[in-house]
Amino acid sequence: MSDVVARNRALQAEWYGEPLGDRFRRLLDRLGLSQSGLAGVLGLSPPMLSQLMSGQRAKISNPAVLHRLAAAEELAAEPGFGDLPAGEVAARLDRIRAETAATTAGLRVTPERVPERSPARALQALLRSVASAQEIEDAAALIDASHPELARVLRVYGNGRTGEAEEHLARTLGA
Repeated sequence: MSDVVARNRALQAEWYGEPLGDRFRRLLDRLGLSQSGLAGVLGLSPPMLSQLMSGQRAKISNPAVLHRLAAAEELAAEPGFGDLPAGEVAARLDRIRAETAATTAGLRVTPERVPERSPARALQALLRSVASAQEIEDAAALIDASHPELARVLRVYGNGRTGEAEEHLARTLGA
């Protein structure tokens, strides 16, 4: 593995909780899509998706793409996803594909999604819709020395995995 690819994968793990290739491969498998199909859902070109997966590129710079990635991951993680008819999965992926951006409040406004979103996922969606992973990390680094717990919140909810965010919320609020 080249130094650039190793560095990019390390940056992806820092910014997105794990290398993007791992996240994308899970979605490809779970959603039964080709790389080209997933690229279309996310709003990326197939070559860009391939470069992100292989670590040739480190960053997703478009917040709308991160937004659609989170939506696709939420769909794939839903209880009962495996029982959904193929037509329903295709329709849901079409709706995700059509989402052009987050609202100014940072939350997707599809009525069927709001009630089922956990508070941790809502916080992740909010942060990820207003700033890139690098911007969130930069903000966390700026306040880390004086406000380490706030910096941790930014990192966990802005760049961490959903499970980590949900665990943090449960520990913090005693839920």
